[in-house]
Amino acid sequence: MTLQLAASSISIGFVMALLLALAQQGNNPVLVLPIRAFVAVFRGTPLLVQIFLIYYGLGQFRPSLQAIGLWWLFREPYWCAILALSLNTAAYGSEILRGAIQGVPRGLIEAAFSFGMSRLLTLRLVILPLALRQAIPSYSNEIILMIKGTSLASIITLMEVTGIAQGLISQTYRAVEVFVAAGAIYLTLNFTIISALNALETWLTPYRART
Repeated sequence: MTLQLAASSISIGFVMALLLALAQQGNNPVLVLPIRAFVAVFRGTPLLVQIFLIYYGLGQFRPSLQAIGLWWLFREPYWCAILALSLNTAAYGSEILRGAIQGVPRGLIEAAFSFGMSRLLTLRLVILPLALRQAIPSYSNEIILMIKGTSLASIITLMEVTGIAQGLISQTYRAVEVFVAAGAIYLTLNFTIISALNALETWLTPYRART
């Protein structure tokens, strides 16, 4: 369950973050201002509160959600957790990607235009590859934080690692041993993912490894 929550929310959140980051590159206030408000809200409030508001808060509007066909989403703790985690990581990730995109040297973009490349082609072949490489270290930290954040899903009855640990404690009364085991599971997951992301960064940026 922990891996499912993490993989789903990170994947959905990355797509949302990329779209939000690209939308902020223009000067259209109709797009930029709502996005900045969204980012400010989700970065400025605890993930725990966001999960509570989405699961318990939106549940108060059941008739309206049923009328528009969205009650199936908000009645299930699993989907509410994925939604909250995805929106949270999208807010943080969009700022990481926005900074990485703005960090692409202007000279490279102008050189692409001088070769007759369109804006879309320049974005796909020049800007995004360079920006994603630069964003890997910071985005790796966000991925690790999101994996640890899945532990909060236990508060809405999801049986991921922390939820299972709490169930075992209520049965065995061995809190220390159970939480140490749960911590070891998170540590193993994060260490494996960190190693994979470091290998990816080295492969994509070999010049940094040599220096």
